[in-house]
Amino acid sequence: MAMPRHKPTDESRKTVQALSAYGVPHEKIGLVIGITHDTLVKYYKKELDTASSEACAKVAESLFRKATGDGPQSVAAAIFWLKTRARWRETSTIEEAAPGIEFVIVKPQRECDA
Repeated sequence: MAMPRHKPTDESRKTVQALSAYGVPHEKIGLVIGITHDTLVKYYKKELDTASSEACAKVAESLFRKATGDGPQSVAAAIFWLKTRARWRETSTIEEAAPGIEFVIVKPQRECDA
């Protein structure tokens, strides 16, 4: 007996969009919706293709607001942003101050796209 043809709804589109944005595998999304992987791709290709990028954009927007704000998370967010987006990094070198005495110098280095 053949199953009835799937009809996407606004609710099912939102569900697929959210699950895909969260990184749920397509096969699992199909199980939640109650359809096969092929049917999922056939009817929800746009949601599957755009969800990850839209989720990353929302997280980046939130991180950017925190990094440029004055809240308690601003310093950590700014450091993370600069290390990942502006390619800042911390390097350590060991130098000998006197025979047998070494110390570590941490030098922040910047490499911006600007």
